[in-house]
Amino acid sequence: MTTELLFRDDPYLAEAPGRVLGHTPEGGILLDRTLFYPTGGGQPGDSGHLVWPGGRMTIATAVKVEGGRIALVPAEPLALPPPGAEVVQHLDWTRRHRHMRVHTALHLLSVVIPLPVTGGQIGAERGRLDFDMPEPPADIAALSDRLNRLIERDLPVTEDWISDAELAANPGLVKTMSVMPPTGQGRVRLIRIGSGASQIDLQPCGGTHVARTGEIGQVEIGKIEKKGRQNRRVVISLVE
Repeated sequence: MTTELLFRDDPYLAEAPGRVLGHTPEGGILLDRTLFYPTGGGQPGDSGHLVWPGGRMTIATAVKVEGGRIALVPAEPLALPPPGAEVVQHLDWTRRHRHMRVHTALHLLSVVIPLPVTGGQIGAERGRLDFDMPEPPADIAALSDRLNRLIERDLPVTEDWISDAELAANPGLVKTMSVMPPTGQGRVRLIRIGSGASQIDLQPCGGTHVARTGEIGQVEIGKIEKKGRQNRRVVISLVE
């Protein structure tokens, strides 16, 4: 049985019930449905806690396991809720929301710097994209200004789905050189920023994002580091 992805249906959901299906050999908790985003695509797994009759457990992260399931990883080696137990999931919402803000800002960064992306990482305070960039930009302050102007436009962030075949026929949708979007399930999720004539970005992504760019808040671009002959790392930080 695959895990129902509640975070995919509603990334703003911070509390939800679930039922324990079992445990992994490593001590992970398998639920029938989960709020917790699993580590992947440069985005960390969510943290939070579970509550059930007679028990409470802190969750350090979530990971993907075989069979399309997600395992919640306890922060401490405590007694696990038994199979069949009904639990209530509570996200560390502040941390998740900051991930959503940073992740969406990185999509906008790929608009401001329209070069192939060779890697990326998302955090609660900052995130980064690595670009195939032979020469560094001359004016980092101008890049920061362009990025914040896109944020201030308060564009809608929505999702669409296309088939694997449609993605294969439109390879230009994929900006990342190092990580290809997952295929083989019959369809691929696209994240769209803007709509109609105001659309500025459309790319495959399985992560969590804010509903409008204005929710990101102000960001700043730090020093651009050289990470290879043509690879340069651009780090952005949330101002607050």
